[in-house]
Amino acid sequence: MEAQETAQLEEQLQGWGEVILSGDRVLRWEKPWFPAALMVVTSVLFLLIYYLDPSVLTGLSCSVMLLCLADYLVPTIAPKVFGSNKWTSEQQQRFHEICGNLVKTQRRIVGWWKRLCTLKEEKPKMYFASVISTLLTAAWIGQQVHNLLLTYLIVSCLLLLPGLNQQGIITKYVAMAKREINKLLKQKEKKNE
Repeated sequence: MEAQETAQLEEQLQGWGEVILSGDRVLRWEKPWFPAALMVVTSVLFLLIYYLDPSVLTGLSCSVMLLCLADYLVPTIAPKVFGSNKWTSEQQQRFHEICGNLVKTQRRIVGWWKRLCTLKEEKPKMYFASVISTLLTAAWIGQQVHNLLLTYLIVSCLLLLPGLNQQGIITKYVAMAKREINKLLKQKEKKNE
């Protein structure tokens, strides 16, 4: 089933293949200057939004317009820019991996949603308490931090996440946090004995 979904996604994104591979190289930091370039482009884009201060309707309309333009122009221009006749088996394999990862991510999100629905049916009080506390925390954070800054921080983190993961930085710091938590738990156990 997953292989079939991956094949369908590959077929749908075929015109975007070169662009997706280029974006993947940037997001995984294949060159040392890619994280800085990501942050500069993101910062300039958000500074432009801050400077122009568009209304919600204008921002939404411009975003959808840019998506429509990209959807129309990228499949026609990308082969001319990247030369699609030079598509190698290594590139095809990487494209297949990316599509597979997208399908897995979609399945995880659907799985989380199903678990949340199951929690709602089986333990409604737990569901109510967890959802309300999460939403209250999100509302408090949204009240304390400006919307555009919060969006900038979220987008920046999401753009840097694949590179941090690829470089092993996330694994390193998660392991450090686990060690520290285990030390604290052991100290607490010794105090209780």
